[in-house]
This record gives sequence, structure tokens and C-alpha cells, in this order.
Amino acid sequence: MKNIKYLVLDVDGTLTDGHIYMGQDGEIMKAFSAKDGYGICHIAKPNGITPVIITGRVSKIVENRAKELSITEIHQGVADKLPKLMEILEKNGDTLEQCAYCGDDLNDYDCMKHIKDAGGIVGCPADAAKEVIELADYVASKDGGRGAVREFIEWLVE
Repeated sequence: MKNIKYLVLDVDGTLTDGHIYMGQDGEIMKAFSAKDGYGICHIAKPNGITPVIITGRVSKIVENRAKELSITEIHQGVADKLPKLMEILEKNGDTLEQCAYCGDDLNDYDCMKHIKDAGGIVGCPADAAKEVIELADYVASKDGGRGAVREFIEWLVE
């Protein structure tokens, strides 16, 4: 197993398929993969890996999903993810090298690049942005919201 303490996760396009479903009354819905949830709860956590959600959007749905998975580090409405991650790490006396990041788009790239440059690990879903795929240490065979996070977790703990 790699020396990873944190699994940093994006939401839209990583934990979800990136679609935002809107009902006629403005209700917003997102689809999450049960396989990803199982991987977080029953593979990552038992292996000492703490999940951290950092996402640009704000959604009660994401808050509910995090609560369901007992994820306590959830940060929404974060435009620049690196300073938020650094704040979490500094608070706990940890470093970027102890992070694995799974993201899919350009708003994840800077944080992923800093983690990789520090010796951490970065992964992405199969349908991630080209630049993210080129940066990734691991590219899942599955798309975002379809088990890519679970696949990345399994690879991390091999």
C-alpha cells in the first residue's frame, strides 16, 4: 500500500457523473455511485485513509452524501482548492506527500499538480479533462460517478 493518509475528492464529475439534474420546481439532483461509497467506507477508511471532499459548488445533496458516508472533512464553495487543502494539512501537521487526489477537471489541476510534485498520488476518472489525464498517476477505466473512485481506492491500497 502507498503511504497515503488523505483521499481528497472532487464531487461533480468525480463522485458524480457531472450531470446536474433539475426538476421543474428548481430541485437539483445528483447521482452518486454506491460502489464509490463502499470503497470510501469499507476500503479507504479501514486502511487509515481519511476522505476529504473539496468542491467548487455548494449543495445540500453533497452534504447529505458526506454525512451518509461519515465524511467529516467537507468543504463546499471552494474556488481555489489548494489553499483549503493546505489549511487542512497544516492543522493536522501533515503534508501534500500524504495525499491522494481524485479529480476530473481543470479546477482540480493545480491542487493535483502540487500533490504530485510533492510526492503524493493523483488519479482521475476515464472521462476526465485531457490535461488531468496526462497528469494522473492512475486513470480509472470507469467514468466519474460510475465507480472510478472505488477503482482508484483499490489501486491505492494494493
